[in-house]
Amino acid sequence: MPFPPGGSVDALARLAQPVLERSLGTAVIVENRAGAGGSVGANAVAKAPPDGNTWLFVFDTHAVNPSLLPNMPFDSVKDLDPVMLIGTAPMVIVTHPSQPYRTLAEVVQAGKERAGGVPYGTIGNGSLGHLAMTLLAKRAGTSFNHIPYRGGGPLINDALGGHVPLSIASVAVLASHLTAGTLRPIVQTGAQRATTLPNVPTVAENGFAGFEAEAWWGVFAPAGTPAPIVARFQEALAGAFREPATARQLTETQQIKLLATGPDALRGFFAEQMKIWGEVVRDNSIKAS
Repeated sequence: MPFPPGGSVDALARLAQPVLERSLGTAVIVENRAGAGGSVGANAVAKAPPDGNTWLFVFDTHAVNPSLLPNMPFDSVKDLDPVMLIGTAPMVIVTHPSQPYRTLAEVVQAGKERAGGVPYGTIGNGSLGHLAMTLLAKRAGTSFNHIPYRGGGPLINDALGGHVPLSIASVAVLASHLTAGTLRPIVQTGAQRATTLPNVPTVAENGFAGFEAEAWWGVFAPAGTPAPIVARFQEALAGAFREPATARQLTETQQIKLLATGPDALRGFFAEQMKIWGEVVRDNSIKAS
């Protein structure tokens, strides 16, 4: 677990843990080894023996890090094998109810008129939210002022306090606050409207055809892990996430679109994500903070 306890990736692993222990007949330990956007823990797994005892849970930063952190001590493609794409969820641009913004058009116009652009918060520099807003600003010909936080907790605290005009995060992070009305959604970044947000338009619907930025969660193994071992773990993990109580937690509480697909699907998806967001990092000279 290359992130601190309490985040969305950690929650997924801990939901699966007890079911995995039962189905695999062995102890399953969730070890949090955080740092450098998940690359510290990923490096530990990349260098672990490929014997089926070590697995890596990641989310969307894993596809950004190769471009954002050019000196990583491992190769994300060569040193880690894909196991499963757990699921995806759209990002949502939100505002505090005290703010005037209700549509993306209003936000874009405000960015053009406000010196320095409209401030917005994300979970950190180089995060998917940061890259999505950078891409949107370029396509809209407007300006946004990025305020990076150190994780979802500090971001949400300031968003709820009205200290930052706009915030962007996955719907998994924002769901409870959208339901409570303590944050107002403006637009979502999925290719289509999420079923859980039927009244919130997409960026694409606002005149930016093809715009898509979805948070995602996946599992990797040290390169060379035998295929039968990967297949057994993937099957057990898919079964864990599809148990009714766990599936409800994922789809209803965290509002994740559960996919639980195998290595080939993750391999293609991961390559596409690295290409899309790597270009945004390079084109905009985004650096790790």
